Amino acid sequence: MNNKVLVTGGCRSGKSRHALELANRIPGDNRIFIATLNPLDKEMEDRVHRHRTERSDTWHTVEEPLLLAEALDHKASAADVILVDCLTLWVTNLLMAHEEPALIESRVKALAETIRKIDCPLFLVTNEVGSGIVPENRLARLFRDQAGFCNQVVAMACDQVIWMVAGLPVKVK
Repeated sequence: MNNKVLVTGGCRSGKSRHALELANRIPGDNRIFIATLNPLDKEMEDRVHRHRTERSDTWHTVEEPLLLAEALDHKASAADVILVDCLTLWVTNLLMAHEEPALIESRVKALAETIRKIDCPLFLVTNEVGSGIVPENRLARLFRDQAGFCNQVVAMACDQVIWMVAGLPVKVK
C-alpha cells in the first residue's frame, strides 16, 4: 500500500480537494488535519473556514505553522490518517521567521525522516513553484529555491507523488 502520498501542482489545481478525497478513503475516526496556514487577513480566514466545512466531523485540526515534523511525530501513533496542507506555506512560515536556508533545509530533512518512520497513512499537499520565471527579488528566489528543495526531499520520502493539472491527477511516482 502506498501510504505516504505527496500531492503537488499549481495554485487552484485541485491539490487539496484530491488529497482530502484520497485521505477520506482510509477507514477510521481518528483523522488528523495539520494546517500550516497562519491566517493573516480576512480572506485567509474565510479560506480556512471554507476548507474546514469541506472536511467531515471525523477530522481533528491541528494548527502548526513551524514545527511540522514534531507535530507529525506527536500525532502519528494514534492517527488513522494524517493530511498536511501545505508544505509551501510551511516553508513561507519558516522564511518569515527569519530562518536561514541551512536551518530550513535541516527542518526539511527532519520532516522527511519523520515521514519515513511513521506508520499511519499520510497525505501531504504542496505547490509546484519551479515552472515559472526566475523571480526578480532575493526573497522570492529564496522561497522558490527552498520550496523546490522541500518538494524534492519530501517526494523521495513518499511512496507516491501525484501532480494535479487542471483538477486531474497525474501519477508521477
